[in-house]
Amino acid sequence: MAFSMQSVYNWYRNIIRNPKYRWWVILGTIVYVLSPFDISPDFIPVVGQIDDVLLMTLLVSEVSQVIVESVKRRQGKVANDGVDSPVTNPDETVEVNAVSID
Repeated sequence: MAFSMQSVYNWYRNIIRNPKYRWWVILGTIVYVLSPFDISPDFIPVVGQIDDVLLMTLLVSEVSQVIVESVKRRQGKVANDGVDSPVTNPDETVEVNAVSID
């Protein structure tokens, strides 16, 4: 299995969207950011803060997206495919006769 940042991102995104583990991941991310023990130590001027900034950016963006989706779901605006689409009225349906061109 090849290690890539995209695979880490996809794993994090999938696990934070799972309601069973969501709060544990949020708590773990905050503890990691505040902890002095990191992948890159915080006492190194720029490199030490890069992982913390990236992780907090990912956390904030994913949590805000989860909140927006839950608000939309409560309002009944989310379609099955996750894209907002208006509900069509059967009276407004237009029938089209298609003819193939050979």
